Amino acid sequence: MTPPVKSAVKARDAASLVLVRQTAAGPEVLLGRRAGKHRFLPNVYAFPGGRVDLSDKSEIPLKPLNFISKPHFEALAIAAVRETWEETGILLGALENGRLRPDLSGLHYLCRAITPAESPIRFHARFFLQDVSGLPLSLGGSGELLDLAFRPLEAALRLPLADITEFVVRLVGQLGPSLTPEQAAFWRYRRGKPMIRWHNP
Repeated sequence: MTPPVKSAVKARDAASLVLVRQTAAGPEVLLGRRAGKHRFLPNVYAFPGGRVDLSDKSEIPLKPLNFISKPHFEALAIAAVRETWEETGILLGALENGRLRPDLSGLHYLCRAITPAESPIRFHARFFLQDVSGLPLSLGGSGELLDLAFRPLEAALRLPLADITEFVVRLVGQLGPSLTPEQAAFWRYRRGKPMIRWHNP
């Protein structure tokens, strides 16, 4: 008897924020190592980010996105800024009575990616980018990301990375000094192999 075919796990909405710092030697990106206890991608280096919470969908940002007005997309950007604050201590926005009011005005949309269908844990992740050059930054956060540091791109690529993270790091290196993407990438998998499509952000 043929066993029943398992349906793919539904991919949950998630967002990551790629923080870039310009230096005389070139751009640096902020990465931290996920703890070994994580069920999803343990012991690999990643950008700060996580799932979209219900509160992200109702939050009113301090400053909105400059490039898109879809409410769902704004919730993704809010999640990226919130997760970054929680995981790294970097605040993009303001605190009002302990509540984060995100400033989304400096974000650029870089790409999105969907975890392979055969994975038991799946995310539909959007990656946003912000240039934080010159901002006074102090790293801290919840401790969810270990070994947090801004790293030159070449050093970052020598770390244990997921394939999508490696792709994003290389993408940052192609943006030039403006760090403004002309197109956004859509990264997905087909028969276990990544496929990339480009579209206007």
